[in-house]
Amino acid sequence: MAYAGVVVGLLSIVLLAVQAWRLADNRAADSAWAWLQSKAPASVEGFDPAVVADLPDAARRYFLYTIAPGTPLHVVSEVRMTGEIGLGNKAAPGYRPMQAHQLLAPPHGFVWRLKAGSGAMRMSGSDGMADGRTWTRFWLNGTLPVVRAGSDENHLHSSFGRAVAEASFWAPAALLPQHGVRWEDTDAPDRARAVITHGSLEQSIEIAVAEDGRPLWVKLQRWSNANLEGEWRYQPFGGYLDDFQHFDGFTLPTTIDGGNHFGTESYFPFFRARVEAIRFPEP
Repeated sequence: MAYAGVVVGLLSIVLLAVQAWRLADNRAADSAWAWLQSKAPASVEGFDPAVVADLPDAARRYFLYTIAPGTPLHVVSEVRMTGEIGLGNKAAPGYRPMQAHQLLAPPHGFVWRLKAGSGAMRMSGSDGMADGRTWTRFWLNGTLPVVRAGSDENHLHSSFGRAVAEASFWAPAALLPQHGVRWEDTDAPDRARAVITHGSLEQSIEIAVAEDGRPLWVKLQRWSNANLEGEWRYQPFGGYLDDFQHFDGFTLPTTIDGGNHFGTESYFPFFRARVEAIRFPEP
């Protein structure tokens, strides 16, 4: 009986420690969320098409499609989404239903809070970048840490790539030239290319633009180790955009299918998001 009591006591201590660990993760995500939300300017100007008149034609058309004249130029977006996330590979995708809530504040970062799966295979946690720090922290059933990554230069570089990619379809005002974004000519009239810098970080992105300015897909060379060798290197990342809707003057996609090795035979769209709501919070 005494032995059983010791075991029960030890298990209680372990469970309390795990709970404290999980709560610490939640508090860290809450703090990052608040910091990113503070990056929303207290007042915003309306969109004047003249500010993009001298950009390459595809870039100009992209902005004229995604932002209506006079729209307040919010650069922070809050997105609620459902969909599927693939936890496997191209041969065996292992798609699980997901719900996610994200704050996107490019170029400073993002917080993506996820609930995925069902039953005994429920996964939750967050992925993010804020104030020069990054993390990936996911838990199985709220008790078992299954993914812990971040806090190094490789992860920061990769997370910045994600922030830039998502800015192009959920926070286009953050890519206007007044924010220091450089738009370049390309060899194709239906392609827009932007270069975004933030401190020591730099990321270029390419957007396929329809004749009416609608962005069709986004592609970048992202720093990643999502490959068979588990090696950090630049490799194609991107996704397709569809089902555009209006949100307070912005025209944004509500269907996004994306993943690693975009544009190659190895492309695996592990991220299939269906947007339920987009709002533009104030600090």
